[in-house]
Amino acid sequence: YYTHRIIEDPEWSLATVPHLTELCLQHIVHNFEKNPILDRLLPQHQRKVLDRLSTGLPLAVTANLISDEDYWKRCCTERWQVCDISNYGDSWKRMFFERHLENILKCFIPNSTDPNQVLELIPLCKDYVRKLEVDQFLPPVQVDQKEERDDVSDTGSDFGFGTVSMHHYDLGVLITALPHLEELDLTYGVKDCGMNFEWNLFNFTHQDCCNLAVAVKMCHNLKVFKLTRSKVDDDKTRLLVRHLLDHPCLVELNLSHNLIRDKGAQAVGKLINRSRLETLDLCNNQIHHLGAQALAQALAENSTLTSLNLRLNCVEDKGGEAIGRALLTNTTLKSIHLGSNNLCEPTATLFSQVLTQNTTLANINFSCNHLGLDGGKQLLDGLADNKALTEFDLRLAEVGQETEYLIHQVVWANREAARLGSLQHPPAKPL
Repeated sequence: YYTHRIIEDPEWSLATVPHLTELCLQHIVHNFEKNPILDRLLPQHQRKVLDRLSTGLPLAVTANLISDEDYWKRCCTERWQVCDISNYGDSWKRMFFERHLENILKCFIPNSTDPNQVLELIPLCKDYVRKLEVDQFLPPVQVDQKEERDDVSDTGSDFGFGTVSMHHYDLGVLITALPHLEELDLTYGVKDCGMNFEWNLFNFTHQDCCNLAVAVKMCHNLKVFKLTRSKVDDDKTRLLVRHLLDHPCLVELNLSHNLIRDKGAQAVGKLINRSRLETLDLCNNQIHHLGAQALAQALAENSTLTSLNLRLNCVEDKGGEAIGRALLTNTTLKSIHLGSNNLCEPTATLFSQVLTQNTTLANINFSCNHLGLDGGKQLLDGLADNKALTEFDLRLAEVGQETEYLIHQVVWANREAARLGSLQHPPAKPL
């Protein structure tokens, strides 16, 4: 007896055999690092290759070859949980290179990290980096750090006695090689140091300041410079200002949350009229009336500054009155913040005149001062014919509830009038 059987694979089908084109595309994707072929492909084939490429390919291969935003979107979303491209000119590629470079700088340890990590990245990212935001700079690793700590008392360690100044990574070579860099936001310190806290981890040294000042001077397209929470004192401020004088593009300077006193403020006063500054933030420093008077003198002659923030200083009435007198003639400043400056009735009296004469100032903040009931009434009188002021913060200024309410009503009416005016006369669209 004979049995005849036919054995077949039930899952086999001619349709599963890939086309030669598909096999070629698979080969291109698999060997892309060694043989990056893209431009010579048809558009539909380029799309298939880009959708399959690994986001882990070396940047030396992909940076200048791939401009497809979908590919760089995958690179960003696979690496970072939060990705908001509105802060990066709506460009995924720009976001990737800026954040990638920032991460390298945040983890760079002088004398330990290979500088080529940064140098080799420059030609790949220089056409895409327009903003750098680095909120951490690591110091060099100290030799025999444990023995040094044992030899120094707890009190000495807290105040930095017996410690060696440690310089951070010099940004000069990098930022002078980025032709499109427009914004630099820096903080010299260490995040999440935990139980390894040492005061010298938060030391912006004189050498650091020299290196940064020279680099910023050479960065001719820089528009925004922020150096915050870095213990910048008067000497470092004067050094920075000396290199920023007559800068061709700088329009915003932020030195908030530092240790700037009157001499530093006097230096900034010189900068105001030897630059194109429009926004100046000196919040939370140690500026008293002499520094405020120097700023006021510059303000009286200035024609570019539109916003000044002096919150959390101690300018007191001598400084407040000086600023008020400057605003009697200044015609460009639109916003001033004098909150928490120990201001009293004399400043309010002078600002009542400002409200009567100044037609440019739209935002005043006097919060957390001691203007008093009489000071509040004088401000209200000054607002009688004012049509320009649309924001006036008097919280915790001790002007009295009724006065604060009446002032709020006047300011609200000004704001509504401005809104209706903008609706009737919309700004002309650029050609």
